Amino acid sequence: MTLPRIDVVEHPDTTLREPILNGLIEFNARVLGPNTPEPLAIVLRDTDGETVIGGMWAIFIYDWLFVELLFVPENLRGSGVGRSLMAKAEEAASKRGCKGVRLDTYDFQAPGFYEKLGYKPYGKLDHLPKGHEQTFYFKKFRVGNG
Repeated sequence: MTLPRIDVVEHPDTTLREPILNGLIEFNARVLGPNTPEPLAIVLRDTDGETVIGGMWAIFIYDWLFVELLFVPENLRGSGVGRSLMAKAEEAASKRGCKGVRLDTYDFQAPGFYEKLGYKPYGKLDHLPKGHEQTFYFKKFRVGNG
């Protein structure tokens, strides 16, 4: 068997991502059954109702909601807006029959916030970024919630 060539592409064109992603999706579907990741956006708009000033971007995948991004402007932190965004995300996940929500955060962002909401840590990476740590959290829904 002849092995394929391996190239390191430091500034790749996004078209290189597609065959890698498609191969992984096809393999996973053979093992787990088909599953199409679906995005969820919960946006926070300024009082004009037009300008997005923060919010959440998440993905439904394999019976879980994965929160990729959560941003609350500094002047609104501590006001309950973040808690409301998370509550809406959990509600959307529960309605879809998800088992729970998972996410990650850095130590200078919001670990205490997620812990107050009942999220449990399941892993940490030290020195990511340098001098800090990244923590991975999950919150499983109670039986009957999905």
